[in-house]
Amino acid sequence: MKKRGKGIGSIFYGTGYGNGFPDVSNAIAELLPDGKVAIYVGATEVGQGAKTILSQIAAEVLGIPLQQILFVCEDTATTPDAGTAAASRQTYNTGNAIKIASENLREEIYRLAVEHLKINSKVGLKMADGKVYLNSFPSLAVTFKEIADTFSKQNKRKTLRVEGSFTALTTKMDEETGQGAPYWPYTFSVYGVEVEVDTETGLVEITKAVCAQDVGRAINPKLVEGQIDGGFAMGVGYTIFEDLGLQKGEMKNRRFSNYLIPTALDIPELEKIIIESPEETAPYGAKGIGEPVMIGVAPAILNAIYDAVGVRMTEIPVTPEKLLKAINKAEE
Repeated sequence: MKKRGKGIGSIFYGTGYGNGFPDVSNAIAELLPDGKVAIYVGATEVGQGAKTILSQIAAEVLGIPLQQILFVCEDTATTPDAGTAAASRQTYNTGNAIKIASENLREEIYRLAVEHLKINSKVGLKMADGKVYLNSFPSLAVTFKEIADTFSKQNKRKTLRVEGSFTALTTKMDEETGQGAPYWPYTFSVYGVEVEVDTETGLVEITKAVCAQDVGRAINPKLVEGQIDGGFAMGVGYTIFEDLGLQKGEMKNRRFSNYLIPTALDIPELEKIIIESPEETAPYGAKGIGEPVMIGVAPAILNAIYDAVGVRMTEIPVTPEKLLKAINKAEE
């Protein structure tokens, strides 16, 4: 017999290392001779879209197309430390560092533009499409390339380089009371799933799913949706498929023939709801969502299984053998 049930799982997640651990990101912004801008940062791309998001932040500050950003990362010879690609911290932490570096570069460009345009103040200057212009008299303008040329002629350095650094707010929790402010900011997420449980085989099939994810501000909505899709698939595998089969410290399921992972056929169409509530300390309000999009999946599935068959599973993965054994025990 097949029975259906629905479940909800909600979570909150603190961004970054937390608990008073130094959480620092550094970045360098450089105006290149051709008028493009290079961003140097030790932010590792592991498929989460960091290169795109972080480039977008710099492009937004400087008012230039994304194509004019040269993003250099993962090279310890040229890039400053930006911390690990962990704790869902890169968008928030490193995004802030890049925003600060880009803002510092913008101020230097404005300073040089004032000299080049022979005006007495930067008030009223704007940036767009690789040039600086006077808002009240747009024809009075200078390109980034011209500013780069001027700088190289005035200085021994060939390019204009500035730095930016950001340290996340975190305090160590009181060891006696457990109180404190270990993280900032927090991200929130809710999953809802519907499952179908075969009471004769113990197989669990997810038939419907929805995720509402707080992102602060969606700098790139398509990448956000991709993160949610990936996190959901990983959560499904974690909950009902991926069994290492540990026995006395030895992995019995050490091959993909017996360590099962979900395929596209196991994942239903996921409805994704992006919740935007900008975080004032974040770069353009954006929060990191790397891990939060996975955490709520297991609780939602376990609650749905309970709703379907009245059995509360307390160990994952919920393999057919485990679930069938629990159902039979409950019936006895």
